[in-house]
Amino acid sequence: MRSRIAPRSGVAFELRGGQTLKVYDPMGEQVSDMLAFSLGDTREVISSGRSLDYAGRLYLTKGDVLYSNHSRPMLQIVEDTVARHDFLLTPCSADTFKIIYGDPEPRGGCQENFEQALAPYGIPGDRIPVAFNIFMNVAIDGESGKLTVLPPRSRAGDFIVFHAKMDLIVALTACSAPQSNNGSFKPIDYEVT
Repeated sequence: MRSRIAPRSGVAFELRGGQTLKVYDPMGEQVSDMLAFSLGDTREVISSGRSLDYAGRLYLTKGDVLYSNHSRPMLQIVEDTVARHDFLLTPCSADTFKIIYGDPEPRGGCQENFEQALAPYGIPGDRIPVAFNIFMNVAIDGESGKLTVLPPRSRAGDFIVFHAKMDLIVALTACSAPQSNNGSFKPIDYEVT
């Protein structure tokens, strides 16, 4: 059954090994940050560094594996209609909005939404790593290394599908950063099969 994550919010749920997770952008140009923790030991967590290192590239897509900090496969991308996602930038937060956007009274972002969604699993905020930022479009200048956040390439109905390689706790958001979502906030849909 397809579920919806309201704009600027997040959810967490169990995903068993062998199940698939399909994440949709129902309206277009909306990022979804994703985390994964081993259900058996939440100290084992999705690792940007290991995943990018083992893939040998920055932009992961169909066929690529998201590894844990223990170098074990957690999720494999089996379908991907966008093929541009980010695995470098940390979840947005009240601090992000203060430092990057200059907001004097910032509200919470994906960090705070992850903290709330993961609290029932006993996972505190200081254990939240770099997320796999689904549909986020980050360009990297080859000479200077400058990062530029561009509008997502996703259009209404685009999706990505992951195959779970172990029992997991997965957390997803409908991202709260205006720069990441081309200035607006929309829902994210997902389905577990």
